Amino acid sequence: MSDDIISQGGCLCGAIRYQIVGQPFDADYCYCRQCQRSSGAVVMSWMDFKVNKVSWLIGKVTEFASSEKIKRGFCQQCGCSLSYRHQDYAEYITLSIASLDNPNLVSPKYHIYTDSQVKWLKIDDNCKRYPQARNESVSKT
Repeated sequence: MSDDIISQGGCLCGAIRYQIVGQPFDADYCYCRQCQRSSGAVVMSWMDFKVNKVSWLIGKVTEFASSEKIKRGFCQQCGCSLSYRHQDYAEYITLSIASLDNPNLVSPKYHIYTDSQVKWLKIDDNCKRYPQARNESVSKT
């Protein structure tokens, strides 16, 4: 996606729709237990944007405080996991790549919390792997 491309996405039932301008500044696979439990999936794929690049066209996410500083957004009607916000970084929002109308537009760049990855899932790519958060000094490759 280039900076002038406009993409859209939304939840499973259509009650929430959003539009993004440009490309994400980052994207990842996350295997943390909170992502697994909140989505019901063994891995989530996320993309990061500045808040001013995202517009909510229809509806609004309902947020759940999954920890002191994290709010996870979902559709109250269908339960679809859509967003992640860290309270220390109010200028950023993270959206689920799978919620895009065309999820092929964004590819994750790295894996985080691989210590929680289920053993039977193998994703064979060249992306860096981090046992916990990406800011760790040692990564698995």
